[in-house]
Amino acid sequence: MKVAFYTLGCKVNQYETQAIAEGFKKAGYEIVDFDKQADIYVINTCTVTNISDRKSRQAIKRAKKISPDSIVVVMGCYPQVYPQEVQKIDGVDIVVGTRNREKILEYVTEYLRKKKKIVDVNNEYKRDIFEELKVSGFSERTRAFIKIEEGCEQFCSYCIIPYARGSVVSRSLDSILEEVERLASNGYKEFVITGINISAYGKDLDYKITLLDVVEEISKIEKVKRIRLSSLEPIVMKEDFIRRLVNIEKLCHHLHLSLQSGSDKILRLMNRHYTTEEYRKIVNTVRNYWEDVGFTTDIIVGFPGESDEDFDITVKFVQEIGFSRIHVFRFSPKKGTKAYDMPDQVSSQEKDKRSEILKSIAKQLSLNFHKRFEGKILDVLVEESSSIEGYIEGYSGNYIRTLVPKKDSIKLNEIYKVKVTQVFDEYVIGKIII
Repeated sequence: MKVAFYTLGCKVNQYETQAIAEGFKKAGYEIVDFDKQADIYVINTCTVTNISDRKSRQAIKRAKKISPDSIVVVMGCYPQVYPQEVQKIDGVDIVVGTRNREKILEYVTEYLRKKKKIVDVNNEYKRDIFEELKVSGFSERTRAFIKIEEGCEQFCSYCIIPYARGSVVSRSLDSILEEVERLASNGYKEFVITGINISAYGKDLDYKITLLDVVEEISKIEKVKRIRLSSLEPIVMKEDFIRRLVNIEKLCHHLHLSLQSGSDKILRLMNRHYTTEEYRKIVNTVRNYWEDVGFTTDIIVGFPGESDEDFDITVKFVQEIGFSRIHVFRFSPKKGTKAYDMPDQVSSQEKDKRSEILKSIAKQLSLNFHKRFEGKILDVLVEESSSIEGYIEGYSGNYIRTLVPKKDSIKLNEIYKVKVTQVFDEYVIGKIII
């Protein structure tokens, strides 16, 4: 039988889909592209925004249009938060939340036998154990994702994720290292440490261990060449943490440090637990150690109560910090969050306006960052053929998208020294010197 997978959302979802796909493959299923005819479609959903929910529904309709008699499995954050809504969607046969994903293959077998809808959604916030979903490779990916924890306890006023993923549960260090060893033996050189809130790793464990302990242990594995961290919370970046962090030689000089707003008033309304002054201090401290560090971040525009003055303060702050890349999001009121019912909602037109302004500034900041490396040498992991004709591309340690002319002698999944010859806001072009 043929099975197809579709993943929305974050790196954690991509990791989980890969693990489930491997289970189907081991059971003898043939994995096909989502736009091809299949007997089973597994849709791993996201519910961060209302747009994410809509995309999930569209994927369900697409699957049924391609293969009307297929079995459709909807899993992940969307059914976890809105199980009744998902169950009512035409064509959905199996509904699984963010627990018991390892049972999906079993549920498909049961459905084939009984032809009866299956729903498995546990709404308890507290989680006791980390659900192991191990992987041995990533289709069409050169970098390996390593999921080290599940859950978030931040409860930012705009965010539904704590309700979708539950409390923090950490993966054992032995399990993490075993997976890294296996993937490194399979040829992976760069490892991206991911989770719902990796900054909280270890807080639920009886023995004392932190994110830094994990990264330091991974760095001891000889075949691991680079380690990259996914999003970090500023509250974890204390002085001792930074000192240990910057001494990990294999760690990429790139930090995604979540900001969300440059206005302290809005940060308080968002229930973010830091100030812009604290954020500024973190950035400056890291730059004292890593001159070439790339800081990327997320900004939400149009949060309830964000005045023109608040937005102007945010603009000035992001320009001062000099991010290498900014992901700009329009505030999307999410039912079930505190911000959904907040007063002083910002109009859609104003959100659009602020989004366009900030995206324009973000482009200029990216260009400014790239210009710093013109004529200099970057270590680049070559990953894939570029959408730009005649080039292949990858990312530098500090997360600059780098293109080099395509040649037969250049191998994918190899790290090369590249001299930057041209710079643009979205990427740089260079030539391999080693």
